[in-house]
Amino acid sequence: MATWGFLTNHAVVLLHLAAHPNSTLREVSKSVRLTERSVITIIRALEDEGIASHTRDGRRNIYKIHYPAVMKHLRGQTEPFTFEQIAAQMTFLAKRLSQEPED
Repeated sequence: MATWGFLTNHAVVLLHLAAHPNSTLREVSKSVRLTERSVITIIRALEDEGIASHTRDGRRNIYKIHYPAVMKHLRGQTEPFTFEQIAAQMTFLAKRLSQEPED
């Protein structure tokens, strides 16, 4: 049976870059469990959309997330959500999961 997740690969990479802007591609790849080639493709797509960018610092990249572009992208969806709405729902879900007994 195929597996699936709540977040897209793009969202997982975006969240990782937001939390760890100095990560190497190898570190991102290992953390999000995708190939380096997939991570490169996703980062390029995020940069093409203006959601992320990078600057060079020696041999490393420093990633920056452009949050207004994220919001603009979300508003283009059929059901746009604010960061506050997403955070509230994730907090609710986390509380419910901590209350549920494990099987």
